Amino acid sequence: MIQRTVLLKFSEETTTETLQEVVTKFKTLKHVLTGIVEIEAGFNLAEKSKEYQVILMVRFEDQAALDAYTANEDHQAVAAFIREAGRLDSIGVDIEI
Repeated sequence: MIQRTVLLKFSEETTTETLQEVVTKFKTLKHVLTGIVEIEAGFNLAEKSKEYQVILMVRFEDQAALDAYTANEDHQAVAAFIREAGRLDSIGVDIEI
């Protein structure tokens, strides 16, 4: 199983409502993609690294599922929305679990 975790930093102009829409749109990917074991998204509660407002986490069955997710048009649409919402930076990591 592979877990991808992404921390997202947004512009100061990005509203809380828009950040919530990012979280909601991301969570809907569970229903349109195969190979996802678990998907979570929410607001960063930690005081440290608080400039990263939204955290996304996905667990995939295997590398093939992760590869399919990356290329999927629904995922690409969510990624485009995130950019349009004011994403300034992101940190993504994958680990095998």
